[in-house]
This record gives sequence, structure tokens and C-alpha cells, in this order.
Amino acid sequence: MRIYLAEAIGTFALIFIGVGVMQNTDNLLTIALAHGLTIAVMVSAVGSISGGHLNPAVTFGAWVGGKISTAEAGKYWVAQLLGATLAGVLVTILFGKGVVILGTPGLSAKTTYLQAIAIEAVTTFFLVFVVYGTGIDRRGPKIGGLAIGLTVTIGILVAAPFTGGALNPARAFGPALASGDLLLNGWSYFGNHLVYWFGPLLGGALAGLIYGRYLLKD
Repeated sequence: MRIYLAEAIGTFALIFIGVGVMQNTDNLLTIALAHGLTIAVMVSAVGSISGGHLNPAVTFGAWVGGKISTAEAGKYWVAQLLGATLAGVLVTILFGKGVVILGTPGLSAKTTYLQAIAIEAVTTFFLVFVVYGTGIDRRGPKIGGLAIGLTVTIGILVAAPFTGGALNPARAFGPALASGDLLLNGWSYFGNHLVYWFGPLLGGALAGLIYGRYLLKD
């Protein structure tokens, strides 16, 4: 249970900070740094306990690469999504539903469904690739969560104008469920929400396949 508690707390922190900061600023760099720094410190804090996934796409990439069992991956997902949802609920209570809705990733009017999936897939591929290189691969530099947090930051800087820059299904799921939008706004909203599953999981799987199944082999 310590593993899953660590994953839930780390994911909770990401959503609480990532959504909460949006009540104070709409500056993209500030928002990206808030997410990236939170990931950096929380991955460093819980990495020795759970590996510091804090993201269903990272867990999926680890599963594709053969680094975690199916049952274990499912438990990681439950912990991550629960932590994200609880954070969304707390932000709703503290700051109001409007802040949560504002902080939920969404597609811009100029972005198509397929473009959004591709953008989320590519940026999440980079993220999971870096997780492998600095967290899973024993040959990699052990620099805590710094590289992973920086990858989240640059990914958001690229993706946010088009998709909101989730790079993480839990980042979209928790706030959307807490605000009620996921359940109340019908198929059009839910269909867009699936971008934040298809894209990151595809990117995570490719990183797991390439790094976990090929680059890790001697």
C-alpha cells in the first residue's frame, strides 16, 4: 500500500498545483514551470518508493517495456486517478468550480482530433523516454526528477496552445471528473477527453517499446 499511497500523493500534488496556479496567472511559462517543478520534486520524493510514475502513460510505457506486471500497472492507475480526482475535488472546494474548469486541458478551436492525439503522443513519448533514460535504466544519470520535470515543462510549452498540454491522462481525468464536465457535457466533450488517453498512451507505449524492449538490451 505504501507504493500506491506514494503514487496517489504525487499525482495529487501535480493536479493541485497545476490547476490551482491557473487562478493566479495565464502565463504559459509560469504554468509549464509549475507543472514541471511539481513533477521534479514529487518524482524525487517518491521515486525510491514507487518509481515516481505519477502518470498512467508512464506506467503503461513501463508495462509495454516489461518493467511492471499487468496487475501492478492496474493498481498504479487506480492510485494515480484517485489522487488526481481528490485534488480536483479539493481545488473545487477551495477555489471554485470555475478554476477547475479553466485548469482542465481542452482542445483549441484550430486543433483537429487527430492533430491533438499526435501532439499529445509525441510530447508524452519524450517524457516516457526520459523516464526510462534517467529513472529506469540503471546506466542512466541519477539526477532525481529534474530531467523528468524539465521534459514536462518543455512538453507543455509546445502542446498547451493546441491541447492544453496534459501529457498525462490523470491530468485531464481528475479535474474533468471533479468539475462534473466529464459526466454532464455529453459525447462531444467525452470524445475530446479521449484525446488525453489515446495520445499519451500511444506515446508511452512507443517509448516503452523502443527504450524498454530495444535500447535497454546489452
